Amino acid sequence: MNNIRMRTTVARNSVGILASAAVFCCATAFAQARQTATPAAPSPNDVQMNGLNSVNNQGQPSPADLMFVKKALQGSMAEVQVGHLALQKSNNAQVKQFAQRMIDDHSKMIEQMKPVAKQLGVKIPSGPDKKDKMEMAKLQALSGDDFNKAYVEDMVKDHRMDDSDFKQEIAGGQSPLVKDAASKGDPVIESHLQMIEGIAKNMHIDSGM
Repeated sequence: MNNIRMRTTVARNSVGILASAAVFCCATAFAQARQTATPAAPSPNDVQMNGLNSVNNQGQPSPADLMFVKKALQGSMAEVQVGHLALQKSNNAQVKQFAQRMIDDHSKMIEQMKPVAKQLGVKIPSGPDKKDKMEMAKLQALSGDDFNKAYVEDMVKDHRMDDSDFKQEIAGGQSPLVKDAASKGDPVIESHLQMIEGIAKNMHIDSGM
């Protein structure tokens, strides 16, 4: 009888020990699982670095912004040069008045755009692009009414394209600096377009309106 009681006591103690061990193992496994599932909190340095990167990525000029600055400079240079040509070759008072306006306004736009180009690392062009140089060569070969007509037609076409480019930069540019320059220049371009379209109408030149 004593042997039976002793065996029963031993059995009960063994069951208790096994149960306690099982609970301990489960608790340990649960704690390990929580450590694995919960990501480590970011350090203050990580937070500061991420914030700095966010600031640096804002307002960076896109390739389109940089191209706009270069084209705006080249276009204004072309307007100034062809304006001087018109003053020499035209015999029309309205055309001469417009040409002088081109020289004055686009000279100012060049000076306003140069600091923007320097700040963004855009090389200042040495003059108009090849397309504008070819147009000027064609005008150089004309005189009288032929020159007036060709000049007015070119100015209407150029300023419509310029107006579209400036508005596109204002709407979709990434650099606040370039967008601001476009916003300041667009009213000037619009006034030029209205002026040359009026001249075309007075001279009975079909401007495609």
